Amino acid sequence: MPEGDTVFLAGRRLHDALAGQELTRGELRHPRLVQHDLAGRTVLEVVSVGKHLFTRFDDGTSLHSHFRMDGSWHLYRPGRPWRGADHQVRAILEVPERVAVGFRLHDLDLLPTEREDTWVGHLGPDLLGGGWGPDDAAEVERRLRAEPERELGTALLDQRVACGVGNLYKAEICFLLGVSPWTPVGDLTDQQVHDTVAWARKLLERNAWRPEQSTTGDLGEGAQHWVFERTGRACRRCRDVVRTAGQAETQHADRGSPDREDRLAYFCPTCQPGPHPPLARRGGRRPQQQTGRRSRYG
Repeated sequence: MPEGDTVFLAGRRLHDALAGQELTRGELRHPRLVQHDLAGRTVLEVVSVGKHLFTRFDDGTSLHSHFRMDGSWHLYRPGRPWRGADHQVRAILEVPERVAVGFRLHDLDLLPTEREDTWVGHLGPDLLGGGWGPDDAAEVERRLRAEPERELGTALLDQRVACGVGNLYKAEICFLLGVSPWTPVGDLTDQQVHDTVAWARKLLERNAWRPEQSTTGDLGEGAQHWVFERTGRACRRCRDVVRTAGQAETQHADRGSPDREDRLAYFCPTCQPGPHPPLARRGGRRPQQQTGRRSRYG
């Protein structure tokens, strides 16, 4: 599932392309919405809330979309071919100079703007919210501590705690904290809880305005992450082997997401002490030599 910064960037690009303009075409191909024609409505703004997008119109309605695992919005110049199958198109929003096409948007809803809380009212503070401040950070810390027996990796993915973190940042935050993803939140020190929130905000904010997602400070291929998707490769710090194991995510609590699923947790057993599933023997595979530049962060 896309991270919050991916959705934020998509929202900013849609806003820049559509805001302040009247739709010349506004077609919805979702089974529940095919009767609605949005042409003639003016787009006021496009905003993201965690992993949710709202396109707001001048008639007091909003088009809600959620990417789930495979959804996306593409922008094209009028007349240019689309990079996607026609049967996967769920929405078309066109203004004189740009066409926004929504592919595989399983969750699409047209609702009064004043009722957007129907989709996002239950969520925790938005880590990329424009008004983020100390009170937001303190609220996320409070929500993290509310279930002390919960595994940190599970809590990070719960959008009711804070919205925006996905599996990539879950893995990288746990590594930067130096704790196992299976560590109960109650076992963390106050400083570690504080640092959890600070890293979540910092990493999302750092990558919000670019498509590349680097947690190491290095944009080089294969060097952008500490442990995420580096199974069997050498830890960038200690040279131990990066491992993976399934971590059950219950009560994910983000409408548009499955309520229960198993996600891979990436971790270094040496750099991240604490509880974890039994590890298989390494076998004969040697860690791969890394050639990325030294990181500026962590």
